[in-house]
Formats: sequence, structure tokens, C-alpha cells
Amino acid sequence: MAVKLRLQRFGTKKRPFYRLVAAESYLKRDGRYLEIIGTYDPRKNPTAVDIDEDLALKWLNKGATPTDTVKNILSKQGVMAKYRQDKNSQ
Repeated sequence: MAVKLRLQRFGTKKRPFYRLVAAESYLKRDGRYLEIIGTYDPRKNPTAVDIDEDLALKWLNKGATPTDTVKNILSKQGVMAKYRQDKNSQ
């Protein structure tokens, strides 16, 4: 079971809105998902990001791999730093 943390696109043409989800790696981008971790709205200034840090850390600790974009978003929110800190303390 390979789980990825990725963006799921919503919104209309040229008006994207994304959910950060934990999903099986073989499923479609906008298909089924295991759990919603947060939201990302790139159209707002500044960019609106709402992430449940506990859920993100739970999935990272279970071995989920974030995509490059999600990894950047999590880094900016400080979740990746907490994950590395937890990983090093074990």
C-alpha cells in the first residue's frame, strides 16, 4: 500500500482550488482518497493554506510520501520541520 500526500483539484477553468489529501498512489488525481488533510487556494493574496498538522504528521509517520508541491507547502507551514524533529528524536 503506497500512500501519497497530494493535491486534488477543484474549482472551474482558470479558478483552481485544491484539497491536500492522502491517497493511494495508483488512484487518479481527482479520484478516491483516504483522508482530507487540508486545503490550498493559490488565487488569494497571500495564498490561503489550511492544514491539519496532526493528520499530516500522522500520515508522514505512517510512511506516506508527499509530492514535490505538497512537500513545499508543508515546509512553508512548518510541518516538515516537526516531522524531521520527531523522526530524529526516536
